[in-house]
Amino acid sequence: MIRNHTSLIRKMRTHSLALAGLLALATTAQAQTAWKPTRPVTIVVPYVAGGGTDATARATAKLLGELWGQPVVVENMPGADGLIGGRRVVDARADGHTLLLQTPAIVLTKHAPSFKGPDPLAQLKPVTNIAQSPGVIVANANIPATTLPELIAYCKTAPTPCSMGTGENVAKLFGRQLQAEALPNLIVVNYKGTAAIITDMIANNVNFAVTGITSALPHQKAGTLKIVASQGAIRAPAAPEVRTVIETGLPQYEYTTWFGLFAPKDTPPAVAQAIYAAVKDVMRNPELQKSIAAAGAIPLVNTPEEFAAQVRKEDERFTGLAKRFPLD
Repeated sequence: MIRNHTSLIRKMRTHSLALAGLLALATTAQAQTAWKPTRPVTIVVPYVAGGGTDATARATAKLLGELWGQPVVVENMPGADGLIGGRRVVDARADGHTLLLQTPAIVLTKHAPSFKGPDPLAQLKPVTNIAQSPGVIVANANIPATTLPELIAYCKTAPTPCSMGTGENVAKLFGRQLQAEALPNLIVVNYKGTAAIITDMIANNVNFAVTGITSALPHQKAGTLKIVASQGAIRAPAAPEVRTVIETGLPQYEYTTWFGLFAPKDTPPAVAQAIYAAVKDVMRNPELQKSIAAAGAIPLVNTPEEFAAQVRKEDERFTGLAKRFPLD
């Protein structure tokens, strides 16, 4: 009888310990998903207002603010190939209240000839992708080309060397690659923003450029510019008639732009996970999906781990390309 009583007590203690462990795990899980900002959140966009990155940030910020019950402010900090805005977030408190919305250009920062100091990518934590969009190759309307191979063929026989406008590092890399592989006389002209490139392309001061699709579409409809290729893996929904570089036999020029959120490196995993969960939640909103589509992008949300793997893969690819085609 005593033995049975002792055995029962032991079993009760074992079950109690197991229950306590489960409760602790549940409490931890709840704490991880329960994070919310306690003051206004800033999303830094390291580009001028009005572009695709800015539009994506503002549409997302509006709904995140409604979900969290805190203002979510978009702060444009262009300059130095994204370094100024990136530094603002790197130096911020790692508590989820200051975020960076960046594109693949961030992985090329360390390869810019003027770059000095630590790699900003290594000082940031990938949180989640928001959307992705193909770059498009746009030309002056009078250039007799409707595909990238035709554009290359035209430039090879043009009486004067063709010129290409670039506004950020990924476009610069494409220009250097094109210069090395197909058009050695190509003149690559660097600009501070897309608006100036568009103005000069319309005037034919620069012959072609890589831009976001929403920047190009109104001018294509007006007949002043033409989209000759999509650099995405698939045709852009906003311009389904435009063939991709893959379709026309030039897959090496495929560059898909993603728009992703980063936080300071030491941001706790639970905070990053909560931000991802919030973005995933608001992305179900048809209003946000419509806004992202209007910016020429496709919604694409992934976990912090998945986004980190995506960034690493992009870093490996662009590092290899930057070594072959230096951004000088």
